[in-house]
Amino acid sequence: MFESLTKVLSDIRVVDLTHVWFGPWCTRILAMLGAEVIKIEPPWGGFIRYQPPLFGDAGSTFLCLNTEKKGMTLNLKNDKGRKIFLELVEKSDIVVNNFMPGTMEKLNISYETLSKIKSSIIYAQLSGFGLTGPFSRRPSFASIGEAYSGYTRLNGDLVDPKGPPLPTTDAFGDLVPGTWAALSILAAIRYRDMTGEGQLIDTSQIEVCTHMVTNSISTLKMTGMMPWQARDKFRGPGVGGIIKAADGYVRVSAFGGAHVDRVAKLMNVEQATSENFQEWVSERTVNEVVETLIKNDIPVAPIDSIEQTLINPHLDARNFFVEIDEPRAPDRKLILPDYPVKLSKTPGKLTKRAPMLGEHNEEILTTLLGYDKEDVEQLRNEKVIT
Repeated sequence: MFESLTKVLSDIRVVDLTHVWFGPWCTRILAMLGAEVIKIEPPWGGFIRYQPPLFGDAGSTFLCLNTEKKGMTLNLKNDKGRKIFLELVEKSDIVVNNFMPGTMEKLNISYETLSKIKSSIIYAQLSGFGLTGPFSRRPSFASIGEAYSGYTRLNGDLVDPKGPPLPTTDAFGDLVPGTWAALSILAAIRYRDMTGEGQLIDTSQIEVCTHMVTNSISTLKMTGMMPWQARDKFRGPGVGGIIKAADGYVRVSAFGGAHVDRVAKLMNVEQATSENFQEWVSERTVNEVVETLIKNDIPVAPIDSIEQTLINPHLDARNFFVEIDEPRAPDRKLILPDYPVKLSKTPGKLTKRAPMLGEHNEEILTTLLGYDKEDVEQLRNEKVIT
């Protein structure tokens, strides 16, 4: 029965009302596992679509976050648009949105409403602070969740506890919560398969970001010290960290035991210290340091730029990067990381570009919902769709 099944979510349809990074990252994971993800935007296009640099009708961020999805436009404030949305929900398994809490209620398409139409619907509400609590109606982005959780301050502490807090790159406070939302959706699918019942998933950035600093919280509560204080007080015999070589930087992780002994033997000293090891590294090129430490089974890596990461021979050997045809940028190559986990039976895969604005309107309306071409044209004329 399952011999030809290569996409584990091939029987799952997702209605995607997400925008910016948090939500689209979540639904992109589901799409790469084979789910049919129908991304719905207003007829004028979603906010993140037009974030520059632009290529045709979309910016590079949109092109990255919305691969593998079908594109549909729908005016949810229009009665006909809402009717089409409800018809689509009846034929779908999952609804995902990351609007401000209360927005879906104003549109009369909340979980309470949709679960009455289809009791098996899985409804994922992604937000900054969750559906309850005193901050629930506050606007949020990745940086807000990172700041409240202590993550931004902890980043700064790694460099200088008396210095400024430091942000992360690439909206980490969106990507990790988005990944947890996708994981929770998979758990809800499993529950639905066992019981036939859907459920509400309430994912907040502040909680997931705080979960990311679990070890720092544990350290504080168990020792009464901030992580950097505990690190300094209980510092072991390890050497390493980010160290400047003659022509760049390396990251060395020799935290103790045999690794430190190997470093000492390599330098021909009785005891390896941060000072003598840093001096040893500074007298050599990045390549010399890396090759020498690797030969001695000491964990090390060059601190690469993303240009160097793109030509990493190990990632190349594992076929990690995928080239996507992108007609909006015909003179450029859109190269993206593929699904980052190898599944032997049902591999995740990146194969399709992000949709044009409303690209699949006619296909979805006629093939899935039973509208004829005249109906579609009328909907266009009434600006329900593009």
